[in-house]
Parts: sequence; structure tokens; C-alpha cells
Amino acid sequence: QVQAVESGGGSVQAGGSLRLSCAASGRTFSTFAMGWFRQAPGKEREFVAGIAGIQWKSGTTYGADSVKGRFTISRDNAKKTVYLQMNSLKPEDTAVYYCAVRPIGNVATDSAGYPYWGQGTQVTVSS
Repeated sequence: QVQAVESGGGSVQAGGSLRLSCAASGRTFSTFAMGWFRQAPGKEREFVAGIAGIQWKSGTTYGADSVKGRFTISRDNAKKTVYLQMNSLKPEDTAVYYCAVRPIGNVATDSAGYPYWGQGTQVTVSS
């Protein structure tokens, strides 16, 4: 069983930055694909970004065009942690952000591809 715990959410004004962290368990963390999803009220869960395990050359994948160039996903395998750096935040980025773990190490953009999830962390961006 793999566990994931997010941290780093909060409230920020438009144009500000936040860095989300997700600490995961698992001896083979470096081989896991890790994903970030978000869900705004009344909307479906949306793929934000993913990062592949070390055995995959696919690297990082980003979801909506609206986050490209503003959000960066990275990982520290020694700390078993994945990060989502969010810059130039906009009110439409307001959502609960979820970390997801995929033991098969290639990134999936569908939430069904991730069997393990964190509890979510709220990000609120005010205008």
C-alpha cells in the first residue's frame, strides 16, 4: 500500500506563487509516476502535471495549456517527494489539488491510471 500526503496549499493573491509538496511511501518511489490533479467546485477532476519514473524517458507532462509555463513539476527521489511549483497564479487556479501515485512509471493523464491518492490540499487565489 502506498500513501501520499500533500502539503503547501493556502490562500494567495493573483500573481502570487505557491509550492505544493507530496510525500509518498514506497521503497521503489523513484520508479513511480507521480501526478498532480485538481478539482474546482462543480467541475471534474483535471490533470495538471505528471512526472515519470526514472526508467522512463518521457520526463514531465503538463495538462491544460493554461498551466504551461506557469507550473513546474519536479521530484526528489531521495526524499520521496514530488513538488508542484505554481507561479503567476490566477483565480481560475482555485481548486483542491491532489497528488496521485502510479506504480507503473509512465505518466497517465487520466485519473483512472492512478491507484493511490492523497487527501488533497486547498489552493485559493483571490483577485
